[in-house]
Amino acid sequence: MTADVLLSARNLSVSFGGVRAVNDVSFDVRRGEVFTLIGPNGAGKTTVFNLINRIYQPTAGEIDYAGPQGPVKLIRQPPHQVAALGIARTFQNIELFEHASVLHNLMVGHHTHRRTNFWADLFFTPATRAAELQARERVERVIDFLDLQHYRESMVAGLPYGVRKVVELGRALCAEPRLLLLDEPSSGLNVEETDDMAFWIQDIVNNLGITVLMVEHDMSLVSRVSDRVLAMNQGEVLALGTPAEVQHDSAVVEAYLGSIEDVSSLRRPSA
Repeated sequence: MTADVLLSARNLSVSFGGVRAVNDVSFDVRRGEVFTLIGPNGAGKTTVFNLINRIYQPTAGEIDYAGPQGPVKLIRQPPHQVAALGIARTFQNIELFEHASVLHNLMVGHHTHRRTNFWADLFFTPATRAAELQARERVERVIDFLDLQHYRESMVAGLPYGVRKVVELGRALCAEPRLLLLDEPSSGLNVEETDDMAFWIQDIVNNLGITVLMVEHDMSLVSRVSDRVLAMNQGEVLALGTPAEVQHDSAVVEAYLGSIEDVSSLRRPSA
């Protein structure tokens, strides 16, 4: 793995009940880029995320990650260590504590950086107070970054869907990641909210120095923010390149729209 690569997946494969969900997938995510996985439903994109997050165990392949303390073989790490290594994630289906406030949800995102123990927390020692203050300062910076000041004390259950998506993004940022996994960040958002998401993704990379690995269906968002795109279909790699290169790749067009002949026939008037 070269110095400019943050994460390297090599020959990843995983099967469920005899069905190969991911088959021999390889790619590198470079530091400071937005790398996006695209493909039809069932292509294996979220499965790749679940392999990186250690939710699934691959049947073959390796994932190398440039961790804060040196190179790490991710598939040898327990799932609970992934966040501590600097990898945070959002989900396609929002996973928040609905009956807690926005502030408390964001504080949860910072828990991997707490160094106090049960007894220190129980008696609220000076070390615990200092840790609480540090966490709160980090969370307040994220609230300002995402313009969530108005919702700080609001219960998540009463928030519009678009705001919840931003809160989930904020919780991931509170984990202070080096690599941020975004699973369909524009899902369920309107055009204006998607525009805001595009700006935030660009600022996350340019201003916060975080590398982004994204799964996304909205090709306008993909084109706006992605440096490179990996197209998948039925668990396999179809194409890798810039957004424009991948969108014009014949195998990608066929996976989305059918065969080239079928696409051509849509353009011809019937006899």
